[in-house]
Amino acid sequence: MNYTQIQYDVKDQVLIITLNRPEKLNAFTDYVMAPELIDAFDRADKDDDVRVIIVTGAGRGFCSGHDLEEGFDYDEQAQATLENHRDIGGIVALRIYEMQKPVIAAINGAAIGVGITMTLPMDIRLASEKAKIGFVFTRLGITLEACSNWFLPRIVGISKAAEWAYTGRIFDAREALAGGLISQVVPHDQLLEKAREIAQEIVQNTSAVSISLNRQLLWKMLEADHPMEAHKIESKCIYWLGLKPDSKEAVDAFHEKRPPKFTMKPSSDMPEFYPWWLERKFK
Repeated sequence: MNYTQIQYDVKDQVLIITLNRPEKLNAFTDYVMAPELIDAFDRADKDDDVRVIIVTGAGRGFCSGHDLEEGFDYDEQAQATLENHRDIGGIVALRIYEMQKPVIAAINGAAIGVGITMTLPMDIRLASEKAKIGFVFTRLGITLEACSNWFLPRIVGISKAAEWAYTGRIFDAREALAGGLISQVVPHDQLLEKAREIAQEIVQNTSAVSISLNRQLLWKMLEADHPMEAHKIESKCIYWLGLKPDSKEAVDAFHEKRPPKFTMKPSSDMPEFYPWWLERKFK
């Protein structure tokens, strides 16, 4: 796919996806930006040279929300009905949720509506001191989208999620930090550098397969009813990894006082029980 509303750049095993409509503060479009993002995440998951993904915006904004020139009137979509319509922001969010690779949001400016909800299934969110954030849906006469009614309370708690969702007000990065939505507020001109620093910490020191499995353990166990479910799948993962080359290499590197050289790849070396969460019951 040729990208027109995003940029895709890989360097030192870090992919930077840049939302690229700076003249419109990177407003989200259903028929161009959304499929381009899905394609980019599909492509990144298949590429073993990509270990970490950073998502940021071109120019002054991260993403100002849905391009309102597209509107919210679905009557003209001949194939859509109340029962079969699927929110495109949710489709993007679910694709990010299923990623094998860690995803870092570098929120460099306005992140409004889908501009912030698309970041919720990302693993780490950093924000520039200039960032402005808003779950503005009630002010547009619509509801939360992009699966944010599931993600947001799990990230910040139900009370804070309700406050932000009900008021629809726009708030700054400091409030987002205090509420647990982001992990750091960074000087504007250092934001991408800080995101790259975190990405390189992962690239240089960790096993790619271990990262993939740990990402799914963290996210998928948010759905578990009891810690016993976590215990069962953790036990399976750690037993399987303990028999594999990366864990042996880590022990050898420790004894030899050198950095480990991990060789296992998510494209070819995942366990036979992956993806385990598609099973209805744990065995």
